[in-house]
Formats: sequence, C-alpha cells, structure tokens
Amino acid sequence: MAQIYLSLGSNLGDRYHNLQQAIELLRNHMEVQKVSSIYETEPMGDEDQGWFLNLVLSAATTLLPRALLQATQGIEQEMGRIKTRINGPRTIDVDILLYDDLVIQDSDLILPHPRITERAFVMKPLSEIAPELRFQGKDLPSLLSGLQDQGIKVWERWQDLLQDSTFQHHLQRTREKDADRIYCNRDLDHLMNVARLA
Repeated sequence: MAQIYLSLGSNLGDRYHNLQQAIELLRNHMEVQKVSSIYETEPMGDEDQGWFLNLVLSAATTLLPRALLQATQGIEQEMGRIKTRINGPRTIDVDILLYDDLVIQDSDLILPHPRITERAFVMKPLSEIAPELRFQGKDLPSLLSGLQDQGIKVWERWQDLLQDSTFQHHLQRTREKDADRIYCNRDLDHLMNVARLA
C-alpha cells in the first residue's frame, strides 16, 4: 500500500457538500486515514470568483500513480468539473500532493506536487495532519512559518448560514419584533450564545 496525500478544493455550489462527496468517492479507491480541518481561502491568480474551501487528507492505496491520477480526474468529471480557464472556478479539484517518496516529472503528473510549499491552503492542513513530513530538509511547521498567510482561515459550516438570504431575512424580522423588548433581544449574539450553550 502506498501512502498518499491529496488536496481537495471547491468554490462552486455547495462547497462543503462537494468536499464530502469527493471524500466518499475517493474511499472507493483508497483507505482514507486522516482528514484535516476545512480552510476557507481567497482564490489565487484569477480573483474574479468565489472563495475556496480546502482540505488535505492522507490515505493508503494500492493504485499506482497514473491509475490514481485517472481516479482523481474521474471524480472531478463525475462531479461536474469543467475546465474553462486556468485557476478558474471549480466544483471540485483533487490534487495529488505526495505518493510515498516517489519523484515523477511527466507533462501531466509531477510528484511531489510542485507548488506544495508555496500554498498556505495546502501547507496549513498538511502540517495539521502530518507535521512530521519534511521538504527541502525542513519540517512542515518551519516551512509554514515562512509562508505568507494568503487570507486562509479555518472554516466552520455555520459560517455559510450567516450569508444565507433566508436566514438574514428572518434575523431582520426578529430584530424588528424585538425592537421594544427591554430584556434579551434575540439578535445574532444571543443566537450564537444559545448555540454555544446547546
């Protein structure tokens, strides 16, 4: 079994659902071991698009590198990814970061992934699940400390709720109804405190 690390990203549709669906489809080809936290990141290069949700996972697989590439690209196609422009928006992106200690330099497959150490949205989740890995003679936390933040932040699913138009509409109606209440206004702070207690 080969030890592999994959990076997943999505910025179209239900980004969280896309990541979860991709993980389930990957399980058909490998034994998923660890999955990092989800991070929200600004798009790189082509900035005229939505923010990404990204994660990194580790897995063990019997697939050889080229078969693994075909499997990941097949999942992208199955989930409706259409490559319209370089670094453009996508339903799902699955990149092979590492495959054991293998080094490959082909036109369509380069291992290790050539931009691992340049991308905070890869380095942060990778160092979370595999801090012992080393590149260029340095451990991941050291490499990450020298990398600019790049607008990356931990994402929690409830954060998308705050942007939902239906939620905002009902929150505004509640504010209007509570305008004359002396005690306990049911504003966002109150709702968040109730959620924390629950």
